[in-house]
Amino acid sequence: MATVLIPAPMRPLCGGLDRVEVVGRTLRQVIEDLDARFPGMKAQLVAEDAIRPGLAVAIDDVLTEVGLLQPVQEGSVINILPAMGGGSPRPD
Repeated sequence: MATVLIPAPMRPLCGGLDRVEVVGRTLRQVIEDLDARFPGMKAQLVAEDAIRPGLAVAIDDVLTEVGLLQPVQEGSVINILPAMGGGSPRPD
């Protein structure tokens, strides 16, 4: 199994959990397992068969390079990283 670290904005879909154990050999399979247990998660993570714009996913601290096809190893930690927003542009 792998562990998915759930970002705070998505925790209500997971019953408030901050991490979930999942099965899957690719990121796509992991997301399918996550969505089967917590309906609505896939819609938060995937758009048009790719990681949703504004999100990044790191597996064992390495950002995915092949998106949903990224292999996932037994014991991996998957971190969903929402885009950081806010702030004001710096004045010149």
